[in-house]
Formats: sequence, structure tokens, C-alpha cells
Amino acid sequence: MFGNLQIEFSPVVPWPLIAGIAIAALLVLLLGAWRRARGTAWRALAAVGLIGAICNPSVVREERNYIDDVAVVVVDDSASQHIGNRAEQTAAALAEVEKRIRALPHLELRVVRAGADSTAAGGGGTRLFEALARTLGDVPARRIAGAVLISDGQVHDVPAGLKDLGFDAPVHLLLTGTADEIDRRLTITKAPTYGLVDNDVPMTVRIDDQPESAIGATAKVTIAQDGQPKETRDLPIGVDQEITVHLDHPGPTLVELQVEGRPQELSLVNNSAVAVINGVRDRLRVLLVSGEPHAGERTWRNILKSDPAVDLVHFTILRPPEKQDGTPINELSLIAFPIRELFEVKLKEFDLIIFDRYRRRGVLPRAYFENIAHYVEDGGALLDAAGVSMGGPLGLYQSPLGDVLPGEPTGEVIEKGYRPAVTDVGLRHPVTADLPGGGSKPTWGRWFRLVRATVKSGNTVMSGPDNEPLLILNRYGKGRVAQLLSDQIWLWSRGYEGGGPQAELLRRVAHWLMKEPELEEEDLRSTVIDGRLEITRRSLGENPKTVEVTTPSGAKATVPLTDAGNGKATGAMAAPESGLYRVSDGAHKAFAASGDLNPIELTDLRSTGDRLRPIVEATDGGIERLASDGLPDIRRVRPGRDAAGRGWIGLRANEDYVVAGVDQAPLLPAMVILLLGLGATMLAWRREGR
Repeated sequence: MFGNLQIEFSPVVPWPLIAGIAIAALLVLLLGAWRRARGTAWRALAAVGLIGAICNPSVVREERNYIDDVAVVVVDDSASQHIGNRAEQTAAALAEVEKRIRALPHLELRVVRAGADSTAAGGGGTRLFEALARTLGDVPARRIAGAVLISDGQVHDVPAGLKDLGFDAPVHLLLTGTADEIDRRLTITKAPTYGLVDNDVPMTVRIDDQPESAIGATAKVTIAQDGQPKETRDLPIGVDQEITVHLDHPGPTLVELQVEGRPQELSLVNNSAVAVINGVRDRLRVLLVSGEPHAGERTWRNILKSDPAVDLVHFTILRPPEKQDGTPINELSLIAFPIRELFEVKLKEFDLIIFDRYRRRGVLPRAYFENIAHYVEDGGALLDAAGVSMGGPLGLYQSPLGDVLPGEPTGEVIEKGYRPAVTDVGLRHPVTADLPGGGSKPTWGRWFRLVRATVKSGNTVMSGPDNEPLLILNRYGKGRVAQLLSDQIWLWSRGYEGGGPQAELLRRVAHWLMKEPELEEEDLRSTVIDGRLEITRRSLGENPKTVEVTTPSGAKATVPLTDAGNGKATGAMAAPESGLYRVSDGAHKAFAASGDLNPIELTDLRSTGDRLRPIVEATDGGIERLASDGLPDIRRVRPGRDAAGRGWIGLRANEDYVVAGVDQAPLLPAMVILLLGLGATMLAWRREGR
């Protein structure tokens, strides 16, 4: 509690009247001075005394309670602060700063830690000023003494000026790290979100060195896709460089770039960058060859034509070559069957080849069937919808495709009513699992024909009467094959006995053949939803019990999986970090992106005061590097004075207060003033009378 004095006036008459009296007295005194009248000085003293008495002066003494100012120390706990010995520097500086500030009188200290979530999803880097604003939210601006930031200077929410800062008090930076740090960073400056499968996609990358390398220097960059190294290139340093990556499958492709480190480099954490490019097919090209006109032919055509992403080429053999009735050759077809162009020249341009109820009748030479077999082995897709001829000598199995097809016909055709069923394996396979109306007891309509076959390889996902194989899926070489041992799926499209999911089944079969990732039977997938990493493992056999997750920061965690039925097992864990999560079960790998794949926090790891310098200088603060300058002295400074100097920083002493009470007393008693005025008047008369 301190005293404060001031003089106040409580005039007994209005101020204008006092002013008139003062002016009249002044005129009389000036007249006396001009005439050199005796006693003028005493008259002046008497006038002053009388006017002072009328003004009624008094001494006012306020009893003030001074309020402590508030100083805030913001501690940077971001990821870059854990590089080298920065964490130790921060801890030592914080302990000493707390000690020194607490020793200053009338100063409240608040310590806040921020930046620990700098790599979290949506974190936006190190945000110290947000934490500072929250800490000072209940403090009037006139009580803020200043702020001390203990950081490496990599702060990403620096205010543009005092208006955005919200207060006018010094901001100081105690800088961790050293000035001679060596760092190299790799940045993907431009990358597409989507790309066409089987095409090269351009990306732009940049390598930066601090301190800068010699002009023309290069560094080795390793390029990996989906965890598999593809190539190593020498790229120039300090310039943008365009590279290309080849997308070889639909769905997300993880592209990882890793540049070699420098000697004594600060950290390798920013020597890599990641991009996820979604591979999409331009348009799926399907070749459908119908061996003869039949009721189910239009079913295939309608389903394939209804998909806008499919380019369909359809040929139907209307007339067997052995039929001779004298019809001219130029009238045998509207469009000549371009067998050489389709099955030799442009065969590899098709994503899927379908033989529907086809039998060998000399239209396609044996060499073209060999081409198709090589096409499948090299990664193509083949679907055989078998007709009655499949079991005879003219079936496709008796051609070079016999090695490709997974089912060997016995020569017998079963013709009786049966309801297609999903096998135990089919209940776990994504092509047939969860089909509408399916399950262990499907409610679909009946079929009436089946070509009996012996399964050589692959998975039988649907069965007919007496558990005979109906739909077989198999991988052959790099390609895939599906064999449907009946030609009566069209009954479902007609709604016979309630029909069935023919469109969905054929769509799934076609897309599985064309390697759509969503239909992989042995698959591991992960995604981040609402801050949680959700994992799904699908298998035709027994799923693993756990998977290993590597977080963006490199920490590893084991996540248990729970059986969800239909070949699926699921698990989940919290995913607070921003970046790439890697999931592995030993045999399969998956990844999930959360927020920014290349967090801004890890882009630049050097210790620097450049980011904070504008706001520090705007508030008259100071920057001190702990490694070279040491910890500065901390002082209290008055408003308007310098707040930083060589070896010291200042916290403003605002001296804010609340008035606890007021004492008021007359400056001079009225009787004293009256006697003073009368005495001076009498002395003036006496002087004048001499």
C-alpha cells in the first residue's frame, strides 16, 4: 500500500465569478504598477490570498493497492525441440528463468507449454502464440509485463503485428540450438492427387542444404513405391527438379522419396517426403466374344454397357463356318470379324476378355488362343462363361487355354434344377461375400444347367447341385481367370423365381479380374477416421491376431484384431499424429494418411530467430541464443523505456492499481488565508500612507 498526493479545488463560488474577480484584481494591480503606487506588492499578495481562499484548495491522498503484473513464459515442446540437446537447453533455461522472475516484486509468473501437438492431424505446426493468447485471456492488457519464449524459433503462428498480438508489451526469445547447424531437407513441391494406371506421373521435388552446398552439387535420392525401392537418382541441390513415377495398379500408390544425409547433419527426419497418388483407369476395355446367339447374351452386354467406365467391344458368331447354303461371303456378316487385329495386334490393350458360350469352330486359329494364354500369364484377365459345348471336344479347355482354366470339364452336363450357393470359401471371398440374398441359405432363383468339372486350382466360391463347382476364381501367372460353369445366369436377370444379384455378381467378378484393390481376397487396409486408425484384414484362411503399426514419429504399437466374420478381422487405435501410419502383419503392408503427410513442423529443423524477429522488434523485445549468449539478466522497466539490451531483457512495470480509500484535508485553513489576505491589505495601506 502506497500513498499518493494531489491538490483539488472546491470553489465556494462558480469559476466564472472567480475568473472575473481575478481579472478585476489584475487590472487594479496593473494600474497601480503603472502609476508606481506604493504597496502594490502587498496588494498583489492580498489578492492572491483572497482568491485562493475562494478557490478552497485541499490535499487529496489516495490509498492505492498495486496489482501484480503478469509475465508469461511459453515453452516450446514441439518435435523439432527434441533434436540434439535442445530439450536439455530448454529445461535448464526454464528453471533459471522461473527463479529470476519469481524474485522480482509485484510480478505474477505463468508458465505454459505448447507445440507438443505440432505434428498432430490439423495441428498446423508449432503454435506458441495461440497458447500465449489463451494464457492471457483473463488478464487486462494494462497488466501484461511481457512474454518470454523458449524455442528453436520454428513457430508457425507468428502475429503480423501488435494488433494481431493483442497487447503492447515486450516479447523476448530465448533461442535453443546452435547457429552452425547443418541440415538437408527434401520437399515435394508439386504432386498430383490422381494419375492414370499404366502411365507415368510427373512430380516436382527440391533438395535444400543449410549451409548451402557448392553450385551444381547433387545428392542421391531413392524412390520407393508401396514400400518397395524402385530406383535411385542423382538430383541437383537447390533447384526444383521434375521426376516421374509409374503407376502400375489402381487405388492409392505410396511414393516415398529419401535423400542421402550430409556429414554431421542435424537430423534425417526431413530427408524424406511422401506423396499418395490414386491410380485410376482411363476407361476399362473389355472384349466380349459370344459363341452363338442365346438368351443370356444380352445380359452380359447390358451389364457391361451400363458401366460408363467400360469400353465394350462385342462380337457374336451368328453362323458356324461349316454351314454351307450358298450365301455370298460379303453377306455373311455386317462387320467382318477382325480376328488378327483383336487377338494379335491389339490384344494387350484389353483389360478383360470374356468368352460367352464359346466353342471352337475354326473361327480363331490355335495361335490366337496361345496369344490369349500368354496375355493372361503376363497380367491379363480372362472370364469363361461355359456353355454345353464346354464339356465336349470343341470346348475352350481343349485349346491352349486348357492350361489357364482352373476347372477341367469331365464331359458331363448336369441338367436339373438347383439353387446356386456360396461355398465356405465364398463366404469369405469379397467377390461373393455379402451378396444380396446370399449367405449360408441363399434365396435366389434356380438354374437348370451345369457343366461338371474337376477343380485343378483356384478357389471355388459358388457351387451347384451336389456341391459341384459353379464359379472358380484363380490367379495364373501375373493375371487372373474366372470360370463360370453355367450359361444360365440370365435367369436371374429375368426375375425367374425371384431372380438373383446377377448384376452385382458379374460386376464383382469383372472388377476382381481387373485387380480392383477393394476386391482383393488377401488384403490389409487401414484408414484414419475422426482421429482413429481403423484396420481391416481380409483373408480366405485364418487372420492374424495382431498387426504392427508404425506412427509418423516412428513409434511402434501392436494392435489386436477381432474377428468380424466373412473373412474380416478389424482393429483400431488412436491416431493423434499427422502424417503416414504404416501397418504390417508380416505378410502384407498398408498405410493410412492422417492430415498433412509432410508436417510443416518437420520441414525446417534449423534453429533460427528470423521467423520471430519482426514481432520481437515490434514490441522492443530481444533475442538471445542460449548456446552462445547465455541466459540474460531479467529486469523491470518502465513503460516507454528500452526493454532489452546487451545481456539483459526487461519486463514492463505497469504499476496498475485499485483505489482502496481517499483522505482529503484543506491545504490551508480558511482563517489562515483570511488573516493572510487582511494582513497584506493593511500593510499595503500602511505603505501607501507613508
